[in-house]
Formats: sequence, structure tokens, C-alpha cells
Amino acid sequence: MEYPQHKKLSDDYIIGKISDFLAEDIPNGDITTESTTSDNSEITAEIHVVEKLVFAGSEIIPHCFGEKCEVKINHKNGALLSNGDIIGVVIGSAREILSRERVMLNLIQRLCGIATLSNQYAEIAKPFNVKILDTRKTTPGLRLFEKYAVAIGGAFNHRLNLSDGILIKDNHIVAAGSVENAINSARKLGASLPLELEVDNFDQIHEALKTRVDGFLLDNMNPETIKSAVAIIRNSKNGHDIFIEASGGINLKNICPYLDTGINAISIGALTHQAVSKNIRLDFI
Repeated sequence: MEYPQHKKLSDDYIIGKISDFLAEDIPNGDITTESTTSDNSEITAEIHVVEKLVFAGSEIIPHCFGEKCEVKINHKNGALLSNGDIIGVVIGSAREILSRERVMLNLIQRLCGIATLSNQYAEIAKPFNVKILDTRKTTPGLRLFEKYAVAIGGAFNHRLNLSDGILIKDNHIVAAGSVENAINSARKLGASLPLELEVDNFDQIHEALKTRVDGFLLDNMNPETIKSAVAIIRNSKNGHDIFIEASGGINLKNICPYLDTGINAISIGALTHQAVSKNIRLDFI
């Protein structure tokens, strides 16, 4: 199962979002900056890394400062940076830089935190040829930015939204009356979309294999149970073509036993909802 990867964002999308963020932060002018700086003052500022991180945001930062500033970015997305590294330089109106720096820092710190955490998971999983997937557990309004950071960090994007693919979960099954009813109904409406079924027991797997699914999400199963589930799926007709992912409570401390179970991927909501923003600052020089 393959979904589009969001390693690059369009200029129009970035500009539109930054405009919204600035309107939230500067609804009626930056009173402090306007009262302490002159309209024609020019300044040079550097964006400094304060802790080890994976950089995400090379094409975003220039749009944060607008057309009145010149921005030079020193590093590519995905670069591993350390304390003292300079992400980039901003030259231009002191008022523009002062008024816009917090929006830039808040966003880039957040994205670097997600990229760094995603990279930690991805590097652990890489030797086992297991993909680390994100989820829809994202900040409303920031989903595309956050999935972009996940992809830059070396992990992979699951479906972007509820229109991108079919993922039948336990409440869908209850509402439909059975696994088979849920799958058959979903196929009628979304015949061209990938269909994945979340399961938490072997009976659901056997029932689903009587129909046609593109993938299974093995939810909250321990590694030994996952191995058994994988064996059932792989030994079925066309079982080696079925995508299998695991999910539920898997983290950096306990991930290793899951990697050698025969699965294709692990989906981890923590990539976005537990990532800690990285320390970056902007200094005038």
C-alpha cells in the first residue's frame, strides 16, 4: 500500500498558511516593535541551532519573512545539525524580522522536532526493511506540515485524510454488523481505493481473508501474536501481496521485538503527537 509522500510543499500552500499564522499573531500591528524601531532600520539576523536535530523547513523559512527580506538557507532538508550550526541568515527590515520571527521559530522548531523523532525510528527500522508510518494524529491545520516533517526525517506518510483510503476499524465493524459486511460495503463505495482492515484477533483475520483486503493493521498485538497473524495472512491465497502493519503502544523503548516479525510497517502516532520542539533561536548580529 503506497500513499503520496509529502517531502515538498508548494509555495502557494506555504504562503497561505504563513499568512494565517501572521494574522493570528499580528492582528493590529506589532506595537512593541513599531514603538522601538524606525521604519527604515535594516538588520542582519542568524538562525542558530541550539541542540542536535534533523532540519526540516528549508523552503518554508524564506516565506516567513516576506519580500522585504533576503533569506539565505545554509542547509538542505534532512541535514543533521548540532549546537552552533547556523541554519540561515536573514537580511532586511528590522521591523519585519522582529514581527515575524516567532511564527517562523514556532513552526520550524516543531517541524524539526518531528523530523528528528521520525529519523530515530526510521534508522532503527531500516535494517529490517520495515517502514515507519505516521498517522492522522496531527495538529488540526498543521497536518501537511507535520507529515512533510515525518517524510524528511526518513519515515513514511500513511493516508493524508479520510478521503485517501479505506481503513476499517472496530467501530466501523460494529456499525456494519460484521467484518465481511464492512469490507463488502466499503468496496462498493470506494472500489478504486486501497482497503485496509484493523484487527485485534485471529477470527477477524480469517473472516477478512474470505473477501479481499489490501492490508491488515494488527492492533495492540504483542510480537509473538503478530508472528502468528503474519503466518496466517502470508499462507493465504495471494497472502504475500497483502500489506501488514502493526500499531498500538510501540515506542523507541520496545520497538525492537516487533521489527523481526514479518510485518511491512509500523504506524506510530507518537511521531507527531509526542514530538518535542527543538531549540532554535534567531539572533541579530
